[in-house]
Amino acid sequence: MSVAARRSRHRATLHPGAWWLWSLGLGTAATRTTNPLLLALLITTSAYVVATSRPDTPTARSYTAFVKLALAVILIRLAFAAALGSPVPGTHVIASLPEVPLPDWAQGIRLGGKVTAEGLLFALYDGLRLATLLICVGAANALANPARLLKSLPGALYEMGVAVVVALTFAPNLILDVQRLRAARRLRGRPDKGVRGLLQVALPVLEGALERSVALAAAMDARGYGRTADVPAAVRRTTTALTLGGLLGVCAGTYGVLTAEGGTYGLPLLLAGLAAALAGLRLGGRRSLRTRYRPDRWDVRAWLVTGSGVAVAALLVLASAHDPEALNPAVIPLVAPTLPLWPAAAVLLGLLPAFVAPAPDAGAGPGPIPGPGRIPDSDSDPEEPS
Repeated sequence: MSVAARRSRHRATLHPGAWWLWSLGLGTAATRTTNPLLLALLITTSAYVVATSRPDTPTARSYTAFVKLALAVILIRLAFAAALGSPVPGTHVIASLPEVPLPDWAQGIRLGGKVTAEGLLFALYDGLRLATLLICVGAANALANPARLLKSLPGALYEMGVAVVVALTFAPNLILDVQRLRAARRLRGRPDKGVRGLLQVALPVLEGALERSVALAAAMDARGYGRTADVPAAVRRTTTALTLGGLLGVCAGTYGVLTAEGGTYGLPLLLAGLAAALAGLRLGGRRSLRTRYRPDRWDVRAWLVTGSGVAVAALLVLASAHDPEALNPAVIPLVAPTLPLWPAAAVLLGLLPAFVAPAPDAGAGPGPIPGPGRIPDSDSDPEEPS
C-alpha cells in the first residue's frame, strides 16, 4: 500500500471522540424517560448505527455482549421486584410467593409475598432504562477504536487514558477467549454449556488474561509509558488548583442549573468551572513526553455525529420538563404507554451518523506487514512517547 493510500484511509476514519459523545448523548436521553417505546426507539437507533458503521475488529464484536448484559439486567430487576417487593402498590395480583417472616428491625423489607402486575411493570420500565444506557455505552465501545481514542486525549489525561483503554480492551479480548475455548471444547466432544462448561472454561480464560496483562505491562514499560517531564513546582501547584477548582465549579454550577434557587449563579459558575478545568488540563499537558503520529482530525462529519447525539439529549431533557407524564408513564392505573411524537422525532436524529459516517470498510483491514526500514501504519502502530 502506498503512502498516499494510507493517508487517504486514515482521513476516511471518524474521530473516536465523536462516537463517544454521540453515544453519551443517547445515554443521557435514556436517563430522562421510562417510556418503553422511546427506550426501544433509542435501542433501535443505536443498533442501526452500529450495524451500518462499525468496523470488523474484535472491539466492534463486543456489542452483542453488551446487549446480553442489558437483557440480564432486566431479568435481574424483575426477579428482585418479584422476590423483594416493589415500592409501587398494586391491586392486580399475578402470583403469591411464600413470604419469609423478618425481624422487627427489617421493617419495610419483605421476602416473597404477593407479586402484582403494577410492581413488575414498574421494575420493567426501570430496568429497561438502565439496559438502554448499557447498550449505548456498548455502541461507543463497538464504534470507537480505543487505541485511537487514547491518542486524542489531552496530555494531562494521558496516564488515566492508558488505564481506561486497557480496561475497555479487556472485555472484547475476554469474549474472544471464551469463544475460542468453547469452540475447542466442542471439537473435542466436551460440554461447553451450563455451569460445568463455564467452570472448565473459566480457568484457561483467567490464565490467558494474566499472561496478556504481564505481556502488556512489559511492552508498555519498554516503550516508555508513564514517563513524565520535569516541571517547576509552581506550575504543578497552579495546574492542581485550576483543575480541582474547575471541577468544583462544574459541580456547583450543575447543581445551580438543576435547581430553581440557583438559576442566577448556576450557568456563570458552570462556564467558569469549565474554563478553569480546561486551562488546568492544557497546563498539565506539559508533563507528558509524547508525540502524535497522524493525529485524528475533528472534521465536519465529527461535528455532525456529535451534534446529533447532543440534540437528542437536549430535546429529551426539554421534553421531560415540558411533558413529564408522556416520558414517564404511570403504572397506576394499568394503561398502555403512548409514543409522544416530537420526542420520538428527536430520537430519530440519532440516526444521522449512519448516513454521514464513513463506510465500515473505510480504514479497516490489516495494513502492510512492517519490514526492515519500513514505517508501520498508523492504525496498527501504537503511539509511543518521544
